[in-house]
Amino acid sequence: MDYKKIETKGITYINRVPGTEKWYWGMDYTDGDLYEAEELFNFGNSITHNRLIFVSYPEETVYEPMTVRDGQYLGKPVFWEDSIYFLLVDFKSRDIFIFKCEDDMMSASMYTRVALDEVKDCYNLMLEISPLTLVRQGSENRFQVVWPDKGNFEIDPEESFDSRDGDKLIFSKWFEDPDYREETIIREYPTGEKIEQFRGSILEMPDGRKWVLE
Repeated sequence: MDYKKIETKGITYINRVPGTEKWYWGMDYTDGDLYEAEELFNFGNSITHNRLIFVSYPEETVYEPMTVRDGQYLGKPVFWEDSIYFLLVDFKSRDIFIFKCEDDMMSASMYTRVALDEVKDCYNLMLEISPLTLVRQGSENRFQVVWPDKGNFEIDPEESFDSRDGDKLIFSKWFEDPDYREETIIREYPTGEKIEQFRGSILEMPDGRKWVLE
């Protein structure tokens, strides 16, 4: 069997970074995901920081541009305008940071900071494209645009956020009536006003084109 060993120091699963075919990312979940780590911290537990690595393809090189300290936790990355961005939440200082990887991938610099008090919690707090946007889909059936604009609106319980496309927010909604099916809902950015709804789900292809699967 032909295989290549990639030294990741214990991270055994990687995903493609959204927005690029060149980069993959992997993370350990010492204290669960971002929301679970926040819950542990709020209950008075110490938080062991997690790790975030990137693997280039086809070069197969591993990079770890940032090491964080206990009480901080890293979130999932995205690729936008030739750079990788990722979240870091500091539970002690109550800050959400967006970091941008430097060109050599050996370090990262702070891109912007948002107060953690801007969100109810870190449930489904995530970076999205296009363009770069910080959003949150809460368990209370509300969707929030956190940065760079502000928006907060109600969505259906069966509705989940898919992606942003310029001035449009794309959501998927599932039905069982009685057979399972999906519909796509297009909402205005950042107000959430419903623009369009149609049968099928949207799949973005590597070249940026979008397929509607009916």
